Amino acid sequence: MHVWNNEVKEALVPLRNSENAAFMKAYMRDQYAFFGIQAGPRREALKPLFSKGKMPSLGELSGVIDELWTLPEREYQLVAIDLLIKQKKVLPSSFFGHAERWITTKAWWDTVDMLATHIVASLFQRFPIEAASFIQKWRESDNIWLRRTAILYQLKFKQNTDEALLFDIIGENLDDKEFFIQKAIGWSLREYSKTKPAAVVQFIESQKIDGLAKREGLKWLKAKGKL
Repeated sequence: MHVWNNEVKEALVPLRNSENAAFMKAYMRDQYAFFGIQAGPRREALKPLFSKGKMPSLGELSGVIDELWTLPEREYQLVAIDLLIKQKKVLPSSFFGHAERWITTKAWWDTVDMLATHIVASLFQRFPIEAASFIQKWRESDNIWLRRTAILYQLKFKQNTDEALLFDIIGENLDDKEFFIQKAIGWSLREYSKTKPAAVVQFIESQKIDGLAKREGLKWLKAKGKL
């Protein structure tokens, strides 16, 4: 095991909490084992390892993440996400392929959404030409997590959102009743409604979007009394 990951393990194991672990596992529909360490204590314990001189080099990074991804407790994958976010502004375009592997391995919303809105988003903004082929591939995939990523990666783009692309990708997924797809559609529309409220309302009406996606999509506008 990479020395950095060994130090992560040494920091986390003493913080195990079986009661929290049972709750976390149940909350995640029994998908993964947990140490039972909440985000705040986890990050505090690992703060020394995230200092500039301690983090793995860029050349080691994908291997370190892959190793963390193989470990059973979910906290290891969440540490991997934190490490990627810390380095996101310097990741090379090769990390599109790595991101695809992590999105589709041990896939659940907690890792996929962070990869989409931080890692894929940053790579897309820095490498738009390379990004286009990956987004095209993901939006056509049978894998719901790749399609969820295609729906969500522009979540924080605000006025820089490619509206036509966002609405096209959403349109391709409207008939998919999978909860995680419908939730992603609603979430992306809700966030974009903060930037272009009229466009979102018109899109929802014109596409006859209903159910969960509509409720989520209009939630912010309704809360603000804008509908």
